[in-house]
Amino acid sequence: MHCSASLRNNYTMKNTLIAPSVLAADFGNLQRDIEMINNSEADWFHIDIMDGVFVPNISYGMPVLEAINRHAKKTIDVHLMIIDPDRYIKTFAELGANILSVHYEACTHLHRTLQAIKAEGMKAGVAINPHTNIDLLEDVIIDIDLVCIMSVNPGFGGQSFIENTYAKIEKLKALIIKKGATTIIEVDGGVTNKNAKQLVEAGADVLVAGSFVFKAENPTQTIHDLKKLTNF
Repeated sequence: MHCSASLRNNYTMKNTLIAPSVLAADFGNLQRDIEMINNSEADWFHIDIMDGVFVPNISYGMPVLEAINRHAKKTIDVHLMIIDPDRYIKTFAELGANILSVHYEACTHLHRTLQAIKAEGMKAGVAINPHTNIDLLEDVIIDIDLVCIMSVNPGFGGQSFIENTYAKIEKLKALIIKKGATTIIEVDGGVTNKNAKQLVEAGADVLVAGSFVFKAENPTQTIHDLKKLTNF
């Protein structure tokens, strides 16, 4: 699976990964935007699946992910913002997800869900909302490949960054070290060139950027600049 090297390299090369959020792409020109990511220095495709129940928005579902997977040449990082995600784990594996993140707040039996994701050959991620305490992950951190810290309230693109995120990253990094886990930290929401370096200094390994990339005059250059800014 082609995401493993990226996950491993994070520790040996200190390589900050950039994951453009396809939610912010132009859906009238989706293939064009997918090719832009393929040809850029971006590392992953970040795919937000929303059900209109767990979050107050509906994004896109299986047919769109299937279309993205047909053209994507990089790791597909799927972020489920849905209730009862267990129902769809196998489906998302079949649709080409390399990493599948579920929300802590949506899982009654999180440990079991993580095992089910791994059983389908994917990396297992857990996303946490701004109000959710890092300490709640202590008993399962060893089983989590990626924690996605939401730096905005999930559901819509283009929101303002929540400043408490830096402290949450530092706290999570300390927990990962304490437990001897290999979990990597992803930050999703309001990432720009104004906070990217500070996020990485706090301990972030993967930065999800949506509006900042796709609304830029030159998205490819914007991705290049983010990579340059965060690899030091």
